[in-house]
Amino acid sequence: MKARFLIFITIGLAVLNVFAWQEVFKLNNPAYLQVYFFNVGQGDSQFIETPQGHQILIDGGPNSLVLEKLNKVMPFWDKSIDAVILTHSEKDHMSGLLDVLKRYRVNYFIWTGAVKNNSENKILINILEDLKEKPSLTKIINAYAGIKIKLGSAYMEIIHPFENLVGQEIKDLNNTSIVGKLSYGATSFLFTGDISSSIERKLISLYSLKSNVLKVAHHGSKYSTSDLFLRAVEPKIAVISVGKNSYRHPTQEVLNKLANSDVIILRTDKNGDIKIISDGSNVIYEK
Repeated sequence: MKARFLIFITIGLAVLNVFAWQEVFKLNNPAYLQVYFFNVGQGDSQFIETPQGHQILIDGGPNSLVLEKLNKVMPFWDKSIDAVILTHSEKDHMSGLLDVLKRYRVNYFIWTGAVKNNSENKILINILEDLKEKPSLTKIINAYAGIKIKLGSAYMEIIHPFENLVGQEIKDLNNTSIVGKLSYGATSFLFTGDISSSIERKLISLYSLKSNVLKVAHHGSKYSTSDLFLRAVEPKIAVISVGKNSYRHPTQEVLNKLANSDVIILRTDKNGDIKIISDGSNVIYEK
């Protein structure tokens, strides 16, 4: 059975219709959104599958472990991903995506275009240059606030960065992270990359951030997840993607803030891979 899908990318009032085609062989198509937070050690990687079977991978962690994770949640014959989002090109978010781009057909690669002068970024640039020569296979989208990605009955709105960063070489990429709000029915998930509280404050002034699920920024760093931000988001569930590290992530300060906000705290270092599903009205998590 062939399934068609259509992704709309909306920038301001202008609409870019981007068509993609994929072979999808599914006997059962569950009527719920599935979001996986992979345990990839000290790094980030999330995988989203919509009720229509659209797949999005956000970040790829620090190494090739993401390939093993994808094998567990995707059918063995499925070697294509609708969209890959790189929140920012730091190793703990990007390195695994280098392997994904080599082994999977990726219909859309979405990133800010901001880079760092290191070996991993040079490898990424080389891969993207090769992909640009094959636009029929992979389309590269430069992300900034105002872009909306429609995925059937779900959609994601990019709310950060606030400007086009393509080609900029930036020493600290954390505050350039893509922040996206994924909505399905009355439920939503907020993905925050590694932003700090300074970006959180700006987002509070510009957007409605209330979400059922919060991906805690920067692995639970003390420089993120302010009380003000938590009051704006009002999450029911907070997921911390973290592994063994020397930064003391997640900090006790952040854990206390979450606990005081009556939030269910899930951690990839304690809970392993985490799956959260939404039927459009409620979210349920699996430890």
